[in-house]
Amino acid sequence: VQLQACGGGLVQAGGSLRLSCAASGRAFSNHVMGWSRQAPGKERDFVAAITWSGGRTYYGDSVKGRFTISRDSAKNTVFLEMAMLKPEDTAVYYCAARADAQIGRRDYEYHFWGQGTLVTVSS
Repeated sequence: VQLQACGGGLVQAGGSLRLSCAASGRAFSNHVMGWSRQAPGKERDFVAAITWSGGRTYYGDSVKGRFTISRDSAKNTVFLEMAMLKPEDTAVYYCAARADAQIGRRDYEYHFWGQGTLVTVSS
């Protein structure tokens, strides 16, 4: 299984950014996909998840109302649209997959991880 995340970069506070995660290596039709992040010196923060076919979503309190997770099932790709970005959103963002259809809200509930992509929000 390979998860390839991209789309990170430098953005000013209040701006927007879209992350992508392309999945390959197995059938993902019943997998939940998610995003977690880790800021320097802080614990991991699981921010969003989506079921692959049902469209159910989860958002952490820190991003609710500002981030939107979506997926393109035909392309095995998950997106994280980030708006109204704040300096505290600065982190390495990781894409994750869970090998069943249950929404997980913690990192340990996910079985596969991609490399991180760095998002830096300047004030």
